[in-house]
Amino acid sequence: MATVTFDRATRIFPKAERPAVCDLELEIEDGEFLVLVGPSGCGKSTSLRMAAGLEWVDEGRILIGDRDVTGVSPRDRDVAMVFQNYALYPHMTVAENMGFALKIAGVKKREIKTRVDEAAKLLDLEEYLGRRPKQLSGGQRQRVAMGRAIVRQPKVFLMDEPLSNLDAKLRVQTRAQIAALQRRLGVTTLYVTHDQVEAMTMGDRVAVMDKGYLQQVDTPRTLFATPGNVFVAGFIGSPQMNLLEAQLVDDAAELDGYRVPLPRTTVDAVRERGAMILGFRPEAVERVAPDGDGISVTVSVVEELGADAYVYGRLPEHIAGDVVRPYDVIARVDPRDVPSKGSVVKLAVRPEELHVFSAATGDRVS
Repeated sequence: MATVTFDRATRIFPKAERPAVCDLELEIEDGEFLVLVGPSGCGKSTSLRMAAGLEWVDEGRILIGDRDVTGVSPRDRDVAMVFQNYALYPHMTVAENMGFALKIAGVKKREIKTRVDEAAKLLDLEEYLGRRPKQLSGGQRQRVAMGRAIVRQPKVFLMDEPLSNLDAKLRVQTRAQIAALQRRLGVTTLYVTHDQVEAMTMGDRVAVMDKGYLQQVDTPRTLFATPGNVFVAGFIGSPQMNLLEAQLVDDAAELDGYRVPLPRTTVDAVRERGAMILGFRPEAVERVAPDGDGISVTVSVVEELGADAYVYGRLPEHIAGDVVRPYDVIARVDPRDVPSKGSVVKLAVRPEELHVFSAATGDRVS
């Protein structure tokens, strides 16, 4: 197996206003499952294609192990790619699809059959080896695409949103299978997705990208608990984190007259950097009595999900304002006591679960 290293790798498309990927510094450890995640156009798929050799590297370099592969053709990089659309040959059987790359490479028929049979057993595809792709479900086709990558026994797997064509239930099932399979094989894997839930449940580490730049790379738990900037805070987590501008008053963050005490180090940092953005997750909010100390929120939407319920509400100064953003605050509430739409509720934030960011730079200050 091998590590994969992006050493200040940059890709600039002709006539583009900005680089698709800019100065990417990232190392995927030997045997690691690393997920690249971000919104559409953030550069994650371009980064994957640069590693595969399908996109040119304008500046910097890419290494697989100790070998600089920046100018090496895709076929000579010893990587296997799993595409979003499966890319199976419709006229070939499952077995022929899985063994085709080995056939082209001149591997003997007996060796091809052995590798295909082993991969089919691993992926529970043994009874489908004689079928053609049109006779398979979406999930089965995806497993065939995985099998085609496995039989090559590459140093690195590259996966470009392989689950995006599956329905929600099958996606959950297949992502668990892929994660378990990768751990069993121990192959270094770079996986691209726009789905942050997928990223958080599959990756050993997750790298968050936006507008071509790497924002933060860490374990899923650290990304959730300690986001490095406003973008990561708003992108990671479902529902997303509440992010509101607040004022510093008497060593506390003031929001709509409600004050939340801040640690001394945070207060000093806010004073040094200026205005702040207060972040808190829906589960960090408590509903208090109408006469209690909290933020007054007018309920816009209620989502009842059985075990959980979420309230989407607006602050008083925004009630008659724009309707582009229909809510300011998201709060998890007791599903047995859900407020009605249009009612006013009082919400308090647990101080130990606050996140404070600089309004000027967006960077974390606490």
